[in-house]
Amino acid sequence: MKKVKDFFWKHGMSIEDLTDSFGSLGFQAVELNEAIKVILKMKQSKSKIFLTFTSNMVTSGLRGFFSQLCKLKIPNILVTTSGAIEEDLMKSGGEEFEVSNFYADDTQLHERGENRVGNLVIRNESYMKFEDQMNKYLSEIYNKKKRISVSELLYQIGLKVKDKNSILYQAAKNNIPIYCPGIADSSFGFQLFMFQQKHSDFIVDPILDMDRIVKDLSFDEKKGLISLGGSTSKHYAVFAALLSGGFDYAVYMTTSHASSGSMSGATTQEAKSWGKLKDDAEASTVNGDVSITFPLVMTSVLEKMKKQGLLE
Repeated sequence: MKKVKDFFWKHGMSIEDLTDSFGSLGFQAVELNEAIKVILKMKQSKSKIFLTFTSNMVTSGLRGFFSQLCKLKIPNILVTTSGAIEEDLMKSGGEEFEVSNFYADDTQLHERGENRVGNLVIRNESYMKFEDQMNKYLSEIYNKKKRISVSELLYQIGLKVKDKNSILYQAAKNNIPIYCPGIADSSFGFQLFMFQQKHSDFIVDPILDMDRIVKDLSFDEKKGLISLGGSTSKHYAVFAALLSGGFDYAVYMTTSHASSGSMSGATTQEAKSWGKLKDDAEASTVNGDVSITFPLVMTSVLEKMKKQGLLE
């Protein structure tokens, strides 16, 4: 049995050195260290990797990191929520979100036309500019195609985006499909609704994506999952994998706990009861704020991949 080791700071300590020491530190540090090992094994085994995340992570500065990971071709498939798409597009259009605090006067924020997401703020003007941007994109796509899957719609929009730090831009450029099963649940979805009022023959069909993702996965290939948060993005990925034998590797990072019975809090162990993970799957569940845990884990993974010649 592994023994607990005391942690000591060293001058010039790298993030890789820091997280390597977590393996014998205890508590969630051990899980974080295990997550690094599991993700590294995903890449070493050439697994098809799903990266799932919720919109609040794109509100934060993780948006650029997700884009960079797509550029480095770390994930093969993205699954996210509709709010993540709209906020990626807002930032692509030059909009800047602000850091506030968790105890701001929300009544005053509302009066100033500011909307709080935790300790971050999005201005109403950002949504107004987004609406104009969306109408332009949808008009151009509508002139080419009247019925389209969500992933194809996001791919076509990604081709039009000019911002290299955009998730949609990098996903389109690197042929990484983006699945968004809850496309209607946001301002993005509302813009689709408004556009359809003028063009009733324009259909965005999420069921076409279910057909695509099921056929795109096989029982023979290795599959890995990096799931940040929960929601439909997490379940869409694990359900798709269930239909092709389950994931071989999985890392969950969340602030939720299993006691709620929610998808967000469901552990990798629970997933085995459904066949979403294989019985012998290597997995880790890290409880903690993803804006802290994910950069630590992936920075260490990327450093190790670089040393092993696994980065293109």
